Amino acid sequence: MKSCLIVDDSRVIRKVARRILEDLNFSIEEAGDGLEALKQCRKEMPDAILLDWQMPVMSGVDFLKALRQESGGERPVVVFCTTENDVSRISEAIKAGADEYIMRPFDGEILQSKFAEAGLI
Repeated sequence: MKSCLIVDDSRVIRKVARRILEDLNFSIEEAGDGLEALKQCRKEMPDAILLDWQMPVMSGVDFLKALRQESGGERPVVVFCTTENDVSRISEAIKAGADEYIMRPFDGEILQSKFAEAGLI
């Protein structure tokens, strides 16, 4: 079973994403900010990370830059899931190491297609 870390400061978004990804046979861990997520990745690196941009403590982009410097941090497929829709922001996320980028609101079909494109399902 593949693992996914959902990183979002919104409990509602984490709950919705968890339900969708568990239906796609992922085991799920959650983090409410980038620093918490980085600590979890240091314990056990997930196969995938669904990542918000705007979070307290450590933003999604800052987390992603730190993750990619960690041992094994190049391995997880990182899917940004955010309301940030400016082309320069999307470019910044891709340069920081994001594999995919989806806009909110999202649904099961969108998540499934992005995770399939990344070879996770």
